[in-house]
Amino acid sequence: MTKLSSLISGIIFGLGLTISGMVNPQKVLGFLNIFDAWDPSLMFVMIGAILIFSPLHFIFKRKSRPIFAENFIVPANKNINKNLIIGAIMFGAGWGLTGLCPGPAISAISLLNTDVYLFVLFMFIGFYLGNFIQSRK
Repeated sequence: MTKLSSLISGIIFGLGLTISGMVNPQKVLGFLNIFDAWDPSLMFVMIGAILIFSPLHFIFKRKSRPIFAENFIVPANKNINKNLIIGAIMFGAGWGLTGLCPGPAISAISLLNTDVYLFVLFMFIGFYLGNFIQSRK
C-alpha cells in the first residue's frame, strides 16, 4: 500500500505542479525577478499549499503512526554543516538560473522541451557526482 500511496501522491503533486505553472521555467523566473517584471502568481500557489498542508500536518502529527506506513520518518540529523550550506547554495543558484528544481523538472518532461531534458540529464549527473564525491571522503 505504501508504493501505491506514493504513486498516487506523486501523480497529484505532478498534476499540481503542471496546473500551477511551476513546470514553466519562465513563470518561475518571473516570480524570482523581483526588480523588473515580477510575477506574483506563484505566491498564491505557495499560499494554497500552506493552507492545505498546515491543518493536515497538525492533525496527523498527533497520530501514533501515518495512515500508509509503519511509523513517521523524521530526520535525526539536524546539524547545519558545510555540506548542507554548499548544497543549498548550489540548489538555489541552479533554481534561480534555470527556473527548474527537481520535482517540477520531472513533471516538465511530459512537455517535450529539450531544455528540460538537458536539465534532468545534468541533474542526474550531479546526483551521481555528489554521491561519488561523498563516498570518497
